Amino acid sequence: MGSTMTVCVGVAVNDCLVFAADSASSLVRTNPQLGTSEVLNVYQHGDKVFNLFKTLPICAMTCGMGNIGQASISTLAKELRRRIMKGDADWKIDKANYTLEQIAIKARKLFFDEHFCKLNPVPPAPHSLEFWIGGYSSNFDAGHEIWKITIENGNCAAPICVLKGGGTGLFSGGQPEAIHRLVAGFDPRIYDELIKSGVDQKTASDLMNHLKSKLESSLVFPTMPVRDAIDLADFMVETTKRYFRFLPGADIVGGDTDVAVVTKYEGFKWIKRKHFYSQSLNILETDHA
Repeated sequence: MGSTMTVCVGVAVNDCLVFAADSASSLVRTNPQLGTSEVLNVYQHGDKVFNLFKTLPICAMTCGMGNIGQASISTLAKELRRRIMKGDADWKIDKANYTLEQIAIKARKLFFDEHFCKLNPVPPAPHSLEFWIGGYSSNFDAGHEIWKITIENGNCAAPICVLKGGGTGLFSGGQPEAIHRLVAGFDPRIYDELIKSGVDQKTASDLMNHLKSKLESSLVFPTMPVRDAIDLADFMVETTKRYFRFLPGADIVGGDTDVAVVTKYEGFKWIKRKHFYSQSLNILETDHA
């Protein structure tokens, strides 16, 4: 099974929502009998940030599994876009009256019900996929939102809202170690190591909360300008890419960084993204991701 083994980052402030991700896509072979996985190759041109509805302020990003069966997550994201823009009554959304929750529910139906549940055999554990949808519902005054769909070891709960009402925050998925070390001040695996060493769960949890209260760095503020929010998301992805570059093993986070921003009045805008074609030879092509 292919796996993006990625990092994806969201930065939300008063004026915008930024999604950013790397481009590495790993080819992984899993041995379910031994419970081991082996990285066979790492491709550097995967698409993980998407313009989910052209002309509307809606974007998406992904991490985890790079494909479901024969369909890549990028292809499924484009299929979702086609359906909610031009599909039948069960899929097409009303541009003047829609919610991000409705789109997240449709995304779950496409990814999980239509594709994952029809796999035979089902991928061996462990496996996971996160698909983040962010932007504005038709009621722009309600502020931006972020919804997330998660498929983990064959299960997929209803989409969850991780941000609403135009809130502020820093979000990440995929390989969070570098970001967590930088922002929280410690590796997220420290809890498991404390439990293994004999510390009871309550004490370990209390210690984690104490460390976070003393060590966490405040990097995101509600009044941060759009350009600075973009730079912060880009910085978090680039930091993770460089972190994994120097770790032993395959560079499972890497390639170009794609960045998109959504604002209330400008809508969806690409900040930077790669192309698999020459723009000079495809003048009429405005976007592929």
